[in-house]
Amino acid sequence: MKHRRICAAVLMTLGAAAAQAQHVLIAKQLAGAPEEFKAMQPANPADAAIRSKSALVPIEMMLGGDGQYHWQANLAVDAANVRVMLLKSPQDAWQLRLGSAESKRDSKDADLSRAETLAAVHTETSFGMQAAQVPGELFAFEDLKPGKVTFDLNSALRPSKGFLLLEGDAKTLLVSYQTASNQRVDGSVTITAKMQTNSDSGSIDSEKLRGAAISAAVLNITAPSGRQSQVAFFDDGVHADGSAGDGVFAASFVPAEVGDYVAQARVEGKSGDVDVVRTAEHLIPVISDQVALGSAAVQLSDSKTAGRVSIRVPVSSNNPGQHYRAYAQLWGADANKNPIAIAWVGGMVTPKNGVAELELDTRWIARAGAGAPFSLRQLRLEDPDHFVTVVQADELAITDKIAPVSLMKSVQIDEAMTMGLRPAPLDGEFTNRGVGSQLLLVHGYCSGNVWNVPNFTGASIFQDLSQNRSNDAFALRIAAFGNTWNSYGIVAHSQGGMASLHLYNYYWSGLDNAVGGRLIQSVGTPYKGTNLAGVLAALGGIFGVGCGSNTDLTYTGAANWLAGISTASRAKVNYHTTSFKLTNWWTNDYCNFASDLVLGDPEDGTTEQANGQLSGGVNRGHVTGQCHTDGMRDPAQTRDAGRNATMNANAAR
Repeated sequence: MKHRRICAAVLMTLGAAAAQAQHVLIAKQLAGAPEEFKAMQPANPADAAIRSKSALVPIEMMLGGDGQYHWQANLAVDAANVRVMLLKSPQDAWQLRLGSAESKRDSKDADLSRAETLAAVHTETSFGMQAAQVPGELFAFEDLKPGKVTFDLNSALRPSKGFLLLEGDAKTLLVSYQTASNQRVDGSVTITAKMQTNSDSGSIDSEKLRGAAISAAVLNITAPSGRQSQVAFFDDGVHADGSAGDGVFAASFVPAEVGDYVAQARVEGKSGDVDVVRTAEHLIPVISDQVALGSAAVQLSDSKTAGRVSIRVPVSSNNPGQHYRAYAQLWGADANKNPIAIAWVGGMVTPKNGVAELELDTRWIARAGAGAPFSLRQLRLEDPDHFVTVVQADELAITDKIAPVSLMKSVQIDEAMTMGLRPAPLDGEFTNRGVGSQLLLVHGYCSGNVWNVPNFTGASIFQDLSQNRSNDAFALRIAAFGNTWNSYGIVAHSQGGMASLHLYNYYWSGLDNAVGGRLIQSVGTPYKGTNLAGVLAALGGIFGVGCGSNTDLTYTGAANWLAGISTASRAKVNYHTTSFKLTNWWTNDYCNFASDLVLGDPEDGTTEQANGQLSGGVNRGHVTGQCHTDGMRDPAQTRDAGRNATMNANAAR
């Protein structure tokens, strides 16, 4: 029996003890019906757009003639009720004053008023996700007159750099997205931007501007090395921006470094007669050329395993042992030699000896009633941590050496067809030799221990605390921990839900042996991403931001990740969402005062309800009055004893 193995060294933590282990996983050989082609296609970039109601403005004070440090900016305020946050080091004592746009820096100017005396609320708080937090001061103002406002900062001591985060009217949004996810060194990355009002409807491409328009726009770029640059946005019809003058702007740059770029779109314009300023922070992973399509033909041949065929795609790789996410459509011909779709095929593959090999159950060919000539369409190989395309081809001819497959009038699609053959428990290097069953409690990104153990029975807590992992790396760690048991179900929080689904979709593990209930249950998981991921990445260059940037948690990264998750795998997830309990705009309309400035309501302080949805999963409902973690305004969603008891009772093990 032949299987693909993915190797990764992982650290298993069992309670307080830690031990190094080499865990070898067997990748599933994924396939699905042609009806799923659309669901498995690359994500539409516009569907993963950032819709920003705020502006993140960098602060760098300069020494003035009075011996103090100063910074001043005239910024558009477009709402009467507005919140402003100063993101800064705790040791910095800054004084914020507000005034009309005509105000001067002179400290005696009566037009400048101290922010804390004007604010309805002034509080110390922090911005971030889990343990990745940036401290600062937050001000909530009421009944401001919309227009240009002078924000004046001064400090008696030499301050650190920081940011001002300015909230705008949520009815006017900057819509910005990356046009494709194939960014590599010396390639081209394009960001689009447009203003939109909440009354707009339809797709982004067809939306018509209603009283909101951009007058000036720039793209501020920070490379992995910290090098900064700026490029202009265009609306001239020749810069990948659509038609000239249509209100859709685009800006492009060519990355020269491997790593995570932060590209901030900053736009100024008007919504009706009111000036507006908005920013959108894009976290963009850039990789090197690791693998290329070979010149030899794709081969379709009988596998060494009866009832299966091998699809051998020629590739050349300069990164031996690296695995990639693969996807392709297999096509054949009907009795009249007309093209006919057979199935999609994919999974994690490790190129070896110049070949990336996929396998398929011959019943897919029989089900379609297909024969030669065969072809491979929509081929793509992607790196497994960011899902950036490294190889793609629209169509490749196939040289086939398979025995003819007879038409089967009725084929019952089963696990062997969609996931491949189950490995034997002791097959070769397959290391799932554990015994018994268990429920695994899994945390999320940069997290502490979030689960209340007394609510669960027969459960063990996975602990990879205060860490930053891609969904793939996270999944491998869960598998290593779960290797103690023969079977397990999972209850997960936040990114842990994404990682658990990733594990089930791509690798054989104890999840596949679990019986008796709901396989994966999650709470507060941002299946479609969170805007916090991009904003935190922008802050990271100055503050370091704890665990670092995570591209899988951005809107774009999550959308690209989901593009490879099968319909059958999604159906194994039961998910819950929560949000704050709404009373009024500034005292109760938030879980975390600061993160609410960049998230759309309703949200739990990290995950917006709309982006906590998993298409194809089982939605177990939304609860108000619960937030993402401890330390937010409402109780943490993981502390709900009733829901925990229900998840415990319904969990597969």
